Amino acid sequence: MKQIFSTLAVMAILAGGSSATTVYAADAKVGFVNTERVFREAAPAVKALKKLEKEFATREQELQKMAKQTKDLQTALEKEAVTMSESERRNKEQDLARINRDFQRLQREFREDLNLRKNEELASVLERANKVIQTIAEAEQFDLILQEAVYKSSRIDITDKVIKALGGEK
Repeated sequence: MKQIFSTLAVMAILAGGSSATTVYAADAKVGFVNTERVFREAAPAVKALKKLEKEFATREQELQKMAKQTKDLQTALEKEAVTMSESERRNKEQDLARINRDFQRLQREFREDLNLRKNEELASVLERANKVIQTIAEAEQFDLILQEAVYKSSRIDITDKVIKALGGEK
């Protein structure tokens, strides 16, 4: 019987402590920032992506040109395969395979370089956004600002404020 009363007492203390935590949490001011939207819509992010497009445009055009040449060579080989000698056909198939490997290698290098540069640029944007978020948090006395959530209410979303503040940044 004594053990039951002590267990009930412990449960009452835990429940009381839990409700005190809940009351404190209810007084907290929480905000949410959608980082993906910041990366899509904020002026520095848009500027960074345009910079990357310009930086990689030449290589992308070269890859497109090489893809067209590979396709044209494949088509020509298929059309002329019947009239070619066995050795000539084999040589052209080997050339096509070599060109195709080179194309795939260049394409992979392009994607890797582009992703690396994109990550660098977005890291810079994120760093700037975090500074803006901290400024907003201090100015508006937020206790907590989240950047990822399973669920969030639109009333705590401050993404528009962050995007606007980043747009006015120099």
